[in-house]
Amino acid sequence: MTLADLVDTRHVVVCCGTGGVGKTTAAAALAIEGARRGRNTVVVTIDPAKRLANTLGLEHLSNSPHEIPRSSWSDAEAGAADGPARGRLHALMLDTKSTFDQLVERYAENERQAQRILANSFYRNIAGALSGTQEYMAMEKLYELHASGTFDLIVVDTPPTRHALDFLDAPHRLTRLLDNRIFRLLMAPSRTTLRVTGAAAQAFLRTVGRVVGREVVDDVIAFFRAFEGMEAGFRDRAHQMRDLLGESETAFVLVTTPRRDAVEEGEYFADRLAEHGMAVEALVVNRVHPHFIDANPEHLRARAAQLRSREGDAAVQLAARFVNLAELEEVAQRERRELEGLEDRLGNAAVAYVPELDDEVFDFAALRAVGRHLVGSDGRG
Repeated sequence: MTLADLVDTRHVVVCCGTGGVGKTTAAAALAIEGARRGRNTVVVTIDPAKRLANTLGLEHLSNSPHEIPRSSWSDAEAGAADGPARGRLHALMLDTKSTFDQLVERYAENERQAQRILANSFYRNIAGALSGTQEYMAMEKLYELHASGTFDLIVVDTPPTRHALDFLDAPHRLTRLLDNRIFRLLMAPSRTTLRVTGAAAQAFLRTVGRVVGREVVDDVIAFFRAFEGMEAGFRDRAHQMRDLLGESETAFVLVTTPRRDAVEEGEYFADRLAEHGMAVEALVVNRVHPHFIDANPEHLRARAAQLRSREGDAAVQLAARFVNLAELEEVAQRERRELEGLEDRLGNAAVAYVPELDDEVFDFAALRAVGRHLVGSDGRG
């Protein structure tokens, strides 16, 4: 299966990779190709650096899908043979706090319970800052878009590799929290709002209170008490999210470069994904040097030496070109060797090579150029 097949047939495409490898660019380019092929597409970023908004030429992205005018990304040659692109393109950037608020409102038994949580000082402090919250809310946003039935294709741009694994682990971590003994003790009924049943929990809270203050502890207890009755909804949603990641309609695309550190990160990610019972279905390698000629670099250098033995400026200049070509071919071969282990590890995954471009990718024309390398033929170069 090629990347073009994934864009044509899958419902969710998750782009993963270490920082600085062009993952955001790949996600945006795949989303544009999906829209050009007639699909109603949305690309989601959970990257706070706002690179996706900049790449798409937008001032900002919000927590809701923003449709990008077709005139910005389409052209007369797009889509099927009978005319321009027929799909639609949307983009959004995750707002962790807003997504958490919406989740609370969804699972609260009534408006009063929702407002009690939203007004809680502990909740306001952790909603956007607690470790793992961003990743869990990214999964929530993904599932929300999936469940809406609005989009044919959802392309997700994740944080750098090891944080992307937090994204994958988020539903499981939530269920572990809900099953945690301290959490269950905090949720246990007691005679007063701010007291907790159980000597172990009382001792734990006294210790914490001496460090952060009793008022903070009271806010924490009040938060968990307000949370009572909602954990079942969160637990069910976490299981649904994990199921979505494992479904056949979800594909993982690993983005890397020929740099050794990026390749090693890619191998690490592929192994961890396998531990989850999932597989990388496509590999995108950015900034590769193409093979300009099918020749051994040593033969090219030998030819340069022959030319240098001749008289005339033309022979000298041509010899320099042969040396330059030999050097480029050596780089291209070295990069392919660097990638061999990762490609072998991924088995039958589709592979697309995107060459080093002349300019930075900052507009739709450049994204289209990247897209042609991703979905044209088998993408290899």
